[in-house]
Parts: sequence; structure tokens; C-alpha cells
Amino acid sequence: MDAVASMLYLDYGKNDGEWVPNIYGGKENLEAIAFIQKLNQKIHARRDGSLSIAEESTAWPKVTGSVANDGLGFDLKWNMGWMNDYLEYIRTDPLFRKGKHGMLTFSMVYQYSEEFILVLSHDEVVHMKGSMFQKMPGSREDKFASLRLSYGYMAAHPGKKLIFMGQEFGQEREFSEERELDWGLLSPEVKDEITDNERLRQYVSILNSFYLAHPAMYADDTRTSGFQWISTLDADNSVIAFVRKCKEEVLLVLCNFTPVAHETFKVGVPFAGKYKEIFNSDSEEYGGTGFVNPRMKASKKEKWDGRPNSLECRLAPLAIQIFNCKKETRKRGK
Repeated sequence: MDAVASMLYLDYGKNDGEWVPNIYGGKENLEAIAFIQKLNQKIHARRDGSLSIAEESTAWPKVTGSVANDGLGFDLKWNMGWMNDYLEYIRTDPLFRKGKHGMLTFSMVYQYSEEFILVLSHDEVVHMKGSMFQKMPGSREDKFASLRLSYGYMAAHPGKKLIFMGQEFGQEREFSEERELDWGLLSPEVKDEITDNERLRQYVSILNSFYLAHPAMYADDTRTSGFQWISTLDADNSVIAFVRKCKEEVLLVLCNFTPVAHETFKVGVPFAGKYKEIFNSDSEEYGGTGFVNPRMKASKKEKWDGRPNSLECRLAPLAIQIFNCKKETRKRGK
């Protein structure tokens, strides 16, 4: 449901004297609220798997709360705060991103206030705003690396996911309803070659398969137990680290938002144990430089990021890296 805020507020987009308060003297549109609640009840009564999603741009409470609890009854709410912050951050030259580091971490402050869906929406790739590809700074290689990083970070961040058509292969021109997408970008000029756009399309497909195969990425999206920050303060390197977890598994996620590769990078870990890199958006398979960690690594009992144990690994440029975490098992003495 588009532009929900314009329905909820009687004074939305209006000047003083252009609207009439409700019977209680407030600006809430009571009839619109009742209509939305009734509509969502009807949708859910069908029990056919349909989802009701709100594009609501204000801080209206309980958008995804139940109607019985005075909520609007939507299943999900667009996380427009995350979208606006992230797009502002990622379009900034990496040299200056350290000054906007908080834009990467602020979304977790309010993550559990609603049931969110992360969006890179139609509104952001029209009306001279440019395509996602055009928003990325740097060389062509940097642009595709940044897109792989962006979609990977989006997948690992709590919340459901929604991208707009064409973003999955790096549509280079701004979207227009007057023409079809640039499907020709997927077809190579030379036989047996793979275009950058086709590699990105394959990457998104593999990323989605990875997401489905690892319940830590989604099982506890709406519970605080499913996410844990490791590093939020490394603005100088523009790096964040966090854990996604559920009862089946624990994953360590590293995101490097600069084109600088680190041969040795230290990060705190949730516990002592073995760490195996199972996803790296800089893999040559996806068109990256291949700056990966091929072997399993053991944590060291060295304090870092406020943790008693840490890990040293290779940190790829403009990349997301995900490690499977296996807790150290202590052998009992005889």
C-alpha cells in the first residue's frame, strides 16, 4: 500500500486552514485508520499466504501491530530510514565515508519497533536520481563490487528484502516505464564471455540461495537474539562486524566499505573456536579480485572489539565476508 502516511494524517501535505480536525480535535484520519484495519483483517482472513505491506514514511506507531492491539495490522513496513541512510552513505566517496559511519549502524536502534522489510525501491531509481549502478562511486569494477557488497549487506541485515527490477543485474540507465529493461547487458559481444551484468545477476541468484540455506540469516529477524554487534566504531576503516544467529548456527559478518584490502585484519569474535569463510563477494567467481580466506582459522585469546577472543583474517576490498562459527569444545580431564 503506497503512501500510507497521506491517508493517516488529515493535515498531510496541507497548510493551516486547509484541513478539519477529527472529532477529538486531532489530525489523525479516524476513518482511514478504520478502513486500513478492516482491509488487513480481510486479507489475513483469507489465509492464502498474502502479505500486506505498508510504505509508511513517518513514525506512526504499531504499523505492523495487530488490530486487536490498536495496530494497523500490516505484515511488514518498508524500512525507509535504512534505505535513505544507506543510499546516502554508499553514494559518498569511500575516502569520506568515515564521517558518515553512523548511517550504517543507526538502523539497529529502531529495528525491533516494527516488522520491517528492507527496500531499494522504485522511487530511488527514477526522476533523475539515477540507477543503483550510477549511484556507486569509482571505476566500473568498483561500482559492481559496491553493488555486490550492498546486496550482501542487505541480505545479512535483519529484516525481509525487496529490490526493484533491473537492480539484480546492474541496470545502468535510470529506469523508465517507457522502455523495457536493458536486457542486452546480459548478452556478451564475444561468444563464451560473461558480461559484468550477467556476473552480478548470477551473484544475486547465489546470494539468495545462500540466504535460504542459512537460517541464521532470517529465522530470528524479529528477535533481538538473532543479531549481535561486534564492531560499530571502526569508522577510520569503514568496517562493521556483526553476528547473525539462531539455534542451528552462528555466522560472523564482516563488511568493508572501502576499496582497501587488508592482508591481516583483526576482529573480535563471539566465542573461542574455528571460523570458516563460507561467502565472500570479492570471489573471482563473482567478478571480484579473489581476496579470500581459503582455509579455516582458529580464534586467538587476544582481546579485541571488547571481546576476550579475536580472529585475524584477510579483509577484502568493497566486500562482505561471512564466516561459519564453531565453538571450541573443551576436553574433560581424566
